[in-house]
Amino acid sequence: MTIDIVIPLYNEEELVLQVLDLLEDVRMPDFISATKIIIVDDGSSDNSYSAVKKYIETKADHYSLLQMEKNSGKGAAVRYGIDHGNGELIFIQDADLELYPHDLPVMLEAMKNLKVEFVNGSRYLPGIPRPLSSYRRYLANRFFTWLTSIFINVKLTDMACGYKLFTRELYNKLHLKENRFGFEAEIILKALRIKKNNITEVPVNYFPRNEAEGKKFKSMDALKMLVTIFRYAFFK
Repeated sequence: MTIDIVIPLYNEEELVLQVLDLLEDVRMPDFISATKIIIVDDGSSDNSYSAVKKYIETKADHYSLLQMEKNSGKGAAVRYGIDHGNGELIFIQDADLELYPHDLPVMLEAMKNLKVEFVNGSRYLPGIPRPLSSYRRYLANRFFTWLTSIFINVKLTDMACGYKLFTRELYNKLHLKENRFGFEAEIILKALRIKKNNITEVPVNYFPRNEAEGKKFKSMDALKMLVTIFRYAFFK
């Protein structure tokens, strides 16, 4: 099978190259025959685009660097990257290094062994030691995840985790619309509406940042995500 790793990038010139280095070291399972890394610069105002461009000049041709005309949000950048790939599988990798690329093989193995089309990373499932993070942010995410679980009747532990692995065949059925962080809720709700036993969660490493360190998710984004949950819980 082939896989596209889509990286939405916005003002992460100091971390994105570390993410790419870590991805270079990931040992894919034997059933992955080809990997393409698609970086989508979402209108960065720093040197993120030029830094990645210089980085991939010395690498093999499994990289693709795209650029949005203006900042449009994570959901828009992810869709843009997916539409410029052709991998049978799609994996979303954030550029901020809060999530660790070496968890990808575990997610791939889970997808193969359980024969599901969607694997969601979870920052709260036990089994991995993690640094402590914001309790308020944790409570908000737990509430959103509980609400999503109630609406769709599937027990989730981390709806908002950025690590999502899914098949292109499933993606083509979802017709995603959300441009910003509401994308996380939309993709899970729509996928589970198609088939409830078609998803599994895998514990992943998590290295949380705060806003002073460059975290992009703000309080207003949380309110917008809540609206998104209600929207796609009842409407397509």
